[in-house]
Amino acid sequence: MSTLTEPALTGAWELPDELVALRDTVRRFMQAEVHPLEATLPHDAAGLPRDLLLPLQAKARNLGLWALQTPEEYGGAGLSVLGQAVVLEEASRCRMGAFFPALGAFGGNPPVVLYGASKEQWARFGQPVLDGTTTKPYTAISEPTGGSDPARAIQLKAVRDGDHFVLNGAKMWTSHAADADFGIVYARTGEGRDGISAFIVEKDTPGLTINRIDVMASFSPYELHFDEARVPVANLIGEEGQGFGQASSTLVTGRILYAAGPIGIAQRALEMACSWAKDREVFGGRLADKQGIQWMLVDSEVELRAARLLMYQAAWNADLGKDVRVDASVAKMYGTEAAFRVVDRCIQIHGALGLADELPLERWFRDLRVKRLGEGATEVQRVVIARDLLK
Repeated sequence: MSTLTEPALTGAWELPDELVALRDTVRRFMQAEVHPLEATLPHDAAGLPRDLLLPLQAKARNLGLWALQTPEEYGGAGLSVLGQAVVLEEASRCRMGAFFPALGAFGGNPPVVLYGASKEQWARFGQPVLDGTTTKPYTAISEPTGGSDPARAIQLKAVRDGDHFVLNGAKMWTSHAADADFGIVYARTGEGRDGISAFIVEKDTPGLTINRIDVMASFSPYELHFDEARVPVANLIGEEGQGFGQASSTLVTGRILYAAGPIGIAQRALEMACSWAKDREVFGGRLADKQGIQWMLVDSEVELRAARLLMYQAAWNADLGKDVRVDASVAKMYGTEAAFRVVDRCIQIHGALGLADELPLERWFRDLRVKRLGEGATEVQRVVIARDLLK
């Protein structure tokens, strides 16, 4: 990628040419490969079976759509945060898009904390993810006592016992845990922020139990129970007490990217609503000719433009190396809330059809309701923004 500089203050803000080309490549892939495949699956399907996923991933790799966020020195594409946001927005324009952008085709990205792992840990855990020979790992931070303030909420204990750490406690709301070959688990090895450590926990670890949590969305998270679970000292990432710093850096950028999917979904919903309004005949005329409908469409368009630009600004500033904690909260809060409102309006415009599983709208409505809570609820983002305003 070319070196980023401050955008000009005059003229329209535009994406760099290379990102426009990348966006168009993703768009073509979605139209040619993802949408036809998704049409063969049940309405609430959550992921692809491996016999369908692996060929789809192979096609994505042939187009260079693989390990996009992994740094180049580790063998990935090293895409900028802005580039990742552009790809995620486009890849989320499918029925599964809230949790499986492009149906999981664009894989190969190890958990970010593994970039600070030892050579042995990278070879055993990071490289197989990059190569696509192992399943997507999970990351376990949230706990039954809360998840918005990990420095205080993490109570899962990890006590050193010879060449193992013994883990006792639980994690909640963990995505992909049941199917993953391993995950990154944050546990308390001391007091305060300097007492949190990150561990690689393998699937068959004795004492680890994984239970599904049924929620209103199409995709269920999991609860992890640790009962005298023994994790080798060799699976500690970095030094004891470094876990909070590792998690914090990931969460900030993650909030920016978290907004991209809902924006992409809502944009597709708006396009569907516009098409329906132009075709639907009511009371002797087109639905699109009714001012009430026009204003719903206009409000949705304006909100999505604002959400997209807030997300792009946050991503751009992150790539410039700026402190984007507030930018990320603004992008995440406004992006997920606006996308939910847009999809709600689009259901209203479609009438009863918007509630049927013939269309993806009702699934998106449920999934985006979850997105308003994930990566820090809207209220948490307001606290972050308020602190900055009032400091």
